[in-house]
Amino acid sequence: MRQIKIAPEEYYHVFNRAVSKQVIFHDTRDYARFLFLILYFQSPLTFPQISRITKHFVKSSAFDTLDADKVIEKRTVELISFCIMPNHFHLILKELDDGGISVYMQRILTSYSKYYNAKYVRSGHVFQGPYKAVHISDDQQLLYLSAYVHRNPREISKWFNHEDKYPWSSYQDYLEEGRWGRLLLPDIILMRYKDKKKYKKFVDTSTAKLIKGELVNLEHL
Repeated sequence: MRQIKIAPEEYYHVFNRAVSKQVIFHDTRDYARFLFLILYFQSPLTFPQISRITKHFVKSSAFDTLDADKVIEKRTVELISFCIMPNHFHLILKELDDGGISVYMQRILTSYSKYYNAKYVRSGHVFQGPYKAVHISDDQQLLYLSAYVHRNPREISKWFNHEDKYPWSSYQDYLEEGRWGRLLLPDIILMRYKDKKKYKKFVDTSTAKLIKGELVNLEHL
């Protein structure tokens, strides 16, 4: 049973990793599939041709065959930031409707697990148990958490000090023109900074770490 109650109008850090920390995002198609799910499952709408849509993404780096307005109109959660890593993911979400995050995450994890097991001819669990959700209690925690999420690609040598170019994170959408329109809502973070360069400096110098699921700012230790 989940230890915290997820309530409307509150923000949460939601994350999970693969069983045994194995890689579950192997190629562009895998990343694109999961990215589509976290963007478009914000509403209860169904998408019967996800494979075709994400195949198009691999060629054009956009899901431009879809009208996002219906998703935005009917969404039950808001996506604030994200990072998809080879064996885990981080999301910052705002719950809009009661039960919104629960349904959203169940749909995402179930859909990706079915896709993954079919593609790689396997069975069983893909993710390591239920997703984790941590309530974000104040603005400072929200800011430091966004920095932590956007710094995650530093774990990959290719992307160390190039996190702002990592394609499977919302960081580049914070610093440049957003790729996803109102499907991603960074304003709650960016409004705290005079300009995007100030936010980048904040992320670059942040010392926030996740220790046993809790965000800790090492500057304050």
